[in-house]
Amino acid sequence: MQRKLYCLIPLLLLLLGSAFPALGANGSAIAPETCLECHDDVVSVGDFAQSVHGANACTSCHVEVTDLDEHMDGTVMPGPVSCVRCHKKESSEHFSSVHMVNDITCSSCHTDIHAHTAWNGDKKRVVETCSQCHDTDDYMASSHGQAVMLGKNDSPACNDCHNLHEIAELSSNVALTRELDSKACLVCHADEEMMERNGVFSVAAKTFLDSYHGKNYRLGFPENAAGCADCHTAHKVLPKSDAASSVSDANLVATCAACHPDASELFTKYHAHGDYHDSENYPILYWTFFAMTGLLIGTFAVFWVHTLLWMFRGFVENREKRAALHAGHAHHVIPDGHTQYIRFTKRHVFLHVCVIVSFLGLSLTGLPLKFADQHWAQLMMEFFGGTANAGLIHRACAVLTFFYFGSAILLSIHFLFVRTDLKGNFFQRLFGPDSLCPNLRDIQDVIGMVKWFLFLGPKPTFERWTYWEKFDFLAVFWGMFAIGGSGLMLWFPEIFGDFLPGWVFNVATIVHSDEALLATGFIFSVHFFNTHGRPEKFPMDFVIFNGQMAKEEFIEERGDQWARYEAEGITEQYKAKKPTGVIYDFIFKTFGFIALFTGLGCLALIIISLLTGGGH
Repeated sequence: MQRKLYCLIPLLLLLLGSAFPALGANGSAIAPETCLECHDDVVSVGDFAQSVHGANACTSCHVEVTDLDEHMDGTVMPGPVSCVRCHKKESSEHFSSVHMVNDITCSSCHTDIHAHTAWNGDKKRVVETCSQCHDTDDYMASSHGQAVMLGKNDSPACNDCHNLHEIAELSSNVALTRELDSKACLVCHADEEMMERNGVFSVAAKTFLDSYHGKNYRLGFPENAAGCADCHTAHKVLPKSDAASSVSDANLVATCAACHPDASELFTKYHAHGDYHDSENYPILYWTFFAMTGLLIGTFAVFWVHTLLWMFRGFVENREKRAALHAGHAHHVIPDGHTQYIRFTKRHVFLHVCVIVSFLGLSLTGLPLKFADQHWAQLMMEFFGGTANAGLIHRACAVLTFFYFGSAILLSIHFLFVRTDLKGNFFQRLFGPDSLCPNLRDIQDVIGMVKWFLFLGPKPTFERWTYWEKFDFLAVFWGMFAIGGSGLMLWFPEIFGDFLPGWVFNVATIVHSDEALLATGFIFSVHFFNTHGRPEKFPMDFVIFNGQMAKEEFIEERGDQWARYEAEGITEQYKAKKPTGVIYDFIFKTFGFIALFTGLGCLALIIISLLTGGGH
């Protein structure tokens, strides 16, 4: 059949020539059969007729030859073919490629230009073409290469990762290389339907993007963490069960050591693609995530209800006071009510400023990583100059956190064992009115506040510390254990990987992420309300910055503490010598409001991200 078709080609060429006699005569075109009479050693009639260019005349490409006589006598000879005349898109892509830079032209790859046929998506032809110049042994030995050779077009060939014509220079562009290490892989591996029909792990892309490595990629800084190719290699991609695989048990230590020089065998027990939604394969991760989610929901459920009830009851109380004044009922006057008394010492103020600075720094650098899929997170990371800079700031703030936590421990020891102005033994001090340790009094205060919320009793007065202040203080200890402990593990994985299995880093990531979300959400909503937003204090309670509070406020809020001080005759010991200065107040109030609005802004970003499905 093929021979019969070849026999018809000369006849077709003759017919073509007879159909356009004028073109050949006036020199604007030359019939193809005329060219083939001389160039049959270069161009096979049959191959050219079946090629993608078979419908074109020779002069469609060799445009210089317009007069046969001039060509025959050697006056006009064809120059290099300009493929861009027809292939504008491909030529444009090639022009900016590494091939163009290295003088690799169209014909360098398309060597069979006169017999070139459409590739029709046949990836084997792409690999064969690239193999003319590139060493493809690793690729051919890989799962991808073997599948392509079997005709499975779902598997990637060279063009799926590097493109056909727009091939980027990688050796001199680290950022682009690092991006390609993952970007090309995610195109296919994020297609769960494709993965499932080929029997491939279907959540590889999702679990990678949820990891620290993947979050760096999402935020636009892939050079700061490992990509897919760093673990699986770029070309010799093999399943873990294959002894030659870079992620096989025998090779995994060496693979991890490329980024973590001191990686141990225990270190490699880390679940690079651990799915905390998969209770069957990753039960520890699943139940850790379940427990942290329960803690998050439970804490917010209790305290947000508490906040809402207080918000409404405080609003009603303020309206009642205004109505009483309007009716002519004089406000109870306290002698010297505006006299200032010391509530916090200078070291307390200093430590609280340390808390604010460190907490905001940790939040501003940690939240973009938590919500790496959000556009605002990428903008924030660009503001910091990249994830590497954000990481440095985050760790500096962590060191500041350890400092103030250590200071709190020392102050607690001093309170319990050293101070001479306090009466009682260790237990009396620990559970006494000046202690931040919860006691039976706090239960009474909680019940009293709930009754007040529900209009069932008067608003209680408090001792030196309220139950919500004690909760805030003790939360620091839990936070240091959960956030601080997990953070240290993630900061120094190689040290902890020497004696702990790698999967603890998966657990640490879940705990660190969710506990940090709990802390930021709690501080920026519940704590901010309890301290500044409640109707009695709005818009800000300045006491933590100047350490002073007015006598009237002291008696109204902490009447039991004032009564105790009066009974002991020590009220004058706490009287301030003078109010803080104007400049001091201005500086610290400015700082306080900046901190407050920064926190509220972070809270808004958290809510928006959670509502849009972010924060995986």
